[in-house]
This record gives sequence, C-alpha cells and structure tokens, in this order.
Amino acid sequence: MPHMQLKLLILDRDGVINEDDPGYIKSPEEWIPIPGSLEAIGELTRAGWSLVVATNQSGVARGYYNVETLNRIHARMYKAVNEAGGHIDAVFFCPHGPEDQCTCRKPLPGMILDIVRRYNIQPADCIMVGDSQRDLDCIVAAGGRAILVRTGNGAKTEAAGHLPPGTLVFNDLAAVARHLLAGH
Repeated sequence: MPHMQLKLLILDRDGVINEDDPGYIKSPEEWIPIPGSLEAIGELTRAGWSLVVATNQSGVARGYYNVETLNRIHARMYKAVNEAGGHIDAVFFCPHGPEDQCTCRKPLPGMILDIVRRYNIQPADCIMVGDSQRDLDCIVAAGGRAILVRTGNGAKTEAAGHLPPGTLVFNDLAAVARHLLAGH
C-alpha cells in the first residue's frame, strides 16, 4: 500500500479564522468567525486536509485572560468549526509576551518546529496561512511555505511590501481553500 502524504495546513487564528481585535480576544463571546472561514475549514477537512492552529496569545502573559479562558475561546472555535463540518486537529499557542524571549513566539519558528515534530513531517511540506508579517516569517524560518490572507492585518501586511519570496496572497481563507482544493 503506498504511503499517503499528510496534507497539513497551519492556520493563524486571529485575522484568519476569526475577526482580529487590537484589544485582544478576551472571552468566547468576542470570538467572531470571519465570513466563509468556517465553511472553508469544512471543505478542506472533507478533502482530507489536517488543520492545525498556531497562534501567539500574549494576552495570557499580559494578564488580559488566563489559559482557562483561552481554552473556553478555543472550545467555541472547535464547536463552530464542527458545526460547519470541519475539524481542527490541534491548537498550538504561545502564551508568552514579546519580552519573554521564548522560541515559540512567532516570528520565531519554535511553534512550527513543534508541529513538524509532532506530525512527523518535513518543514518543506508545511503551508501556513497568516495575516501578519510574523506568521509569514515564522513559516519561512521553519522551511515551509507562506500564504497571506488580506483579512485581519493582511491588507496592511501586503501593503508594507516585505513578503517573503514565493508568498501567495488571497483575499480570505475561503479563497485559499478554493486554491488548494483545485490541486495547486
């Protein structure tokens, strides 16, 4: 039997799956999906993609919310994704602040390298969808491929003009899903 290649897509959370808020998403009620994102995850799931979220959550270090609240926010996300026929395999998050000097905080590649180890795949087989420069820099530093969406901070990130070579740009996660499902 031939070995099946794992199709793994890494998603940033705020600005890709749900609306971003400069004041942080501090409660489940503040977690609001971007139109079309849940359906896109559902389509990708049905097509055999494994989806993992990689998100910086410095609001924990800053004391805006605790890990229990973050887990409740993610429970709301899992439920909404499941109701749309999708599945998120796991959420990897960095609870540290910028001054903590950890290796898991994007733009450093620690979180991606952790995902690669846990899924036993090569970094070159990873694709990450993000809306900020740190998402793009993180996946490229790990050896994977970057996709920018214009939702969240994406339009501003694109306008800044520092995209890593080869970065694909789409309007939103639904457009990314259409591209990937078309076999690209």
